[in-house]
Amino acid sequence: MTQHPRARWRWLPAEGSWKYHLLLAATGMLVLGPLAGVTAAYMNFSLGFFVGGQVLAGLLGSAVTAGYGAAGKHGANYIQTAAASVASMSGLGVLLQAMVWMGLPQPPAWQMVLYLGCVGMFGVGVGMLYTPVLVDRMQLAFPSGLAVANILRALTDTTLLRRSVRQLGGGVALGLATGLAAARLPLLGAIELSASTFGAGLVIGARIGIPAVVGGLIGVALQPYFVLIGWLQAGDPPRKIMFLISLGTIMGAALVDLALILARALPRARRQSASDAPVHAVDDWRTVNSTRLVLWVAFWAAATVACGHWLLGQPVFFLMVAVSLVFLFALVNGISVGISDSNPISSAFVVTVVILAALGLRDPGVGLMAGAVLLVATSVACDMQQDRSTGWRLGTPRVPQFRYQVLGIVVGAVLAVVFARLFMNAYPALLQDQTVLKADQQPAGWSSAMTYKFVGVLRGLAQDLPFQRVAIGVGIAIGLVIEVLRKWLQPRNFVLDAVVLPSPYALSFGGFVNLPTSLWLGAGGIVGSLLAAHAPARRDLPEDMSSASLFGGGLIAGDALAAVGIGIASLISQ
Repeated sequence: MTQHPRARWRWLPAEGSWKYHLLLAATGMLVLGPLAGVTAAYMNFSLGFFVGGQVLAGLLGSAVTAGYGAAGKHGANYIQTAAASVASMSGLGVLLQAMVWMGLPQPPAWQMVLYLGCVGMFGVGVGMLYTPVLVDRMQLAFPSGLAVANILRALTDTTLLRRSVRQLGGGVALGLATGLAAARLPLLGAIELSASTFGAGLVIGARIGIPAVVGGLIGVALQPYFVLIGWLQAGDPPRKIMFLISLGTIMGAALVDLALILARALPRARRQSASDAPVHAVDDWRTVNSTRLVLWVAFWAAATVACGHWLLGQPVFFLMVAVSLVFLFALVNGISVGISDSNPISSAFVVTVVILAALGLRDPGVGLMAGAVLLVATSVACDMQQDRSTGWRLGTPRVPQFRYQVLGIVVGAVLAVVFARLFMNAYPALLQDQTVLKADQQPAGWSSAMTYKFVGVLRGLAQDLPFQRVAIGVGIAIGLVIEVLRKWLQPRNFVLDAVVLPSPYALSFGGFVNLPTSLWLGAGGIVGSLLAAHAPARRDLPEDMSSASLFGGGLIAGDALAAVGIGIASLISQ
């Protein structure tokens, strides 16, 4: 008979028992998930972006598992995995709003739930496929993943808590205060103050933060030229074209890195096969059945195409193209999340529509449903990689964490449709197509920027714009050249490494966001590197729990709490 470790608090179920997993699953899916989900839905409808649920769910989840002592960090990680999946799926109900704006008939709720569920399950599998590359081999920072790991280690271990509470607690307090103040004070809003962006900079350091600033400045400098050649209209923000170049830049650099990984892995595999040498053992917590994982991905890819075709009447060809593109963007966006904590999912949607238009697509309804595959699967896959980065730092078993994410997808697919219809029924302003309204007709408080972007690009399907594909190609060439030079020269000089020949992954961040956001990330990177250079080494904390990363993680957590508070208060007051 299996003996379960005894819980510190007697009323808690034994760790590893079915009651233990029922407690964690119910907390993540039915309590914290819907809480973060309604906030994500509100933020997407009102603003057009939402704060990820990992940090908030990690904070609250650790309160549930604190009674297990240091071992409770794994249970809290399971809770935040399920809750974050519910939240990210809930925020994607804007797809239904896009249908309304374009006058498309809405399918029955159960069909939309099933379709979103199939795509989400596919995204879970693809995200796990890339975990060995992005998390284990490339060891990207994943700032929110690191923040969650630090929070869970500190809050479930009294020794670590005593030694890190000042930095972590101070960061949470300051992040909460600035998050609330930025929503109230016009000056802070004008400079786009973001505690979470600054906190992410503290985590990643100057060698990544400064290239993001460089990328943003390049976009501003090239804006007049882009207007001159017709890639932008006068008054357009640089990122309207720079995000395409930036996506291409990540693709080009990723091609180099993947080629090197394969070049090193294949000879090693041949040597092991020829010599019958034993394969190095993998840590038990990392072990995943590769055959089952591949079958999972194949099954849900087929289910996505079948559901989209038979239930929603979409063409098989465009659905298959969209499914294929997920493998590309789950890698590209995963690298972006790992570097800068930014997931440009709406950019993946736009690029997918551009590619489908080049293949002959002219129906905006088909474009929306095919683009939804990229939107949902890429979001879920990047969440998977972010959660696995937390698990990598904690040693959390990957198979149970995979199962918790699957449970979160099931609930999230339902809530995406429920919240979308709830908000649109309660607030008729959300039903107005803002792409055809004049400036003085725009509804106050409901900018729906993500929906606006989707509908805008879908309405442009009637006219093919070749320069968009050229921009992606230019970015691929830039990424290839820079990454090859970096691999060849291996720059050690700071100026060369961060400014002259920066990482293409970090450089691309400046193309996805407005310049103030890049500046806040860069400022945080500079401060983080200065703190790391002058702070004495602490042997009483894990290596990646530096003062800068603890304080930065606290800022991210505090900003997330502020966003939740503002979202719920605004919703209640409507």
